[in-house]
Amino acid sequence: MTMPIGPFVNGSAVLLGGLLGAFMGVKLPERVRASLNPLFGLTSAGLGVMAIPGVKYYAAVVLASVLGLAIGEWLYLEKGINKGAGKLRGVVDKIFPPVQGLSPDEFVEKFVAILVLFCASGTGVFGSMNEGMTGDPSILYIKTILDFFTAGIFAITLGYAVSAIAIPQLAIQLTLFFLATLIVPLTTAEMRADFAACGGLIMLATGLRIMGIKSFPVANMLPGLILVMPISHLWATYIAN
Repeated sequence: MTMPIGPFVNGSAVLLGGLLGAFMGVKLPERVRASLNPLFGLTSAGLGVMAIPGVKYYAAVVLASVLGLAIGEWLYLEKGINKGAGKLRGVVDKIFPPVQGLSPDEFVEKFVAILVLFCASGTGVFGSMNEGMTGDPSILYIKTILDFFTAGIFAITLGYAVSAIAIPQLAIQLTLFFLATLIVPLTTAEMRADFAACGGLIMLATGLRIMGIKSFPVANMLPGLILVMPISHLWATYIAN
């Protein structure tokens, strides 16, 4: 079995980008940091829009998203993540200078959104699975470049806590890497395309949330990523044909 390289490179980029962005952020005027938020949201929404057009069975993606949201609401996923984000901020503020200009509610709102953006992207999930199956980390290398700059930009506003996202991101990618030999042979190109589209919807919702246009329960939408490939397969087998 090959050893994982991409997940560690990707996690290091988030860690370093967050540290550099937070260091630079304290040197920027408040008006500059505040004006960056719409750009963050627009970037996330753009990534989502790019991922959706490749969808094969959009009805299956919608069904998975609806059922996933229902499960997330039932399990109170977002509430749990909010509590975790608040505790994380307390720990980080004891080590590094606290973030200025953000209320606890504003911090949690934005932190949860970017947590989903970094940890639940279709590129990261499939990139980890692909490396585990083929030994090729190139997809995660591309994500690494994007994540380095994205973490830096978000950390300008949210501070050093952004660097801590590297921990759950690494854990998720390593888990997928080692499970890849079981998962990837069971998937098809169409299933992976629908998975990417489902992730694109979540990233689009994340962008709208960051911009303050609509506060989607992004974390509660995550179970849809687990459901979408099985539903896509069932749709292709029993309905589309």
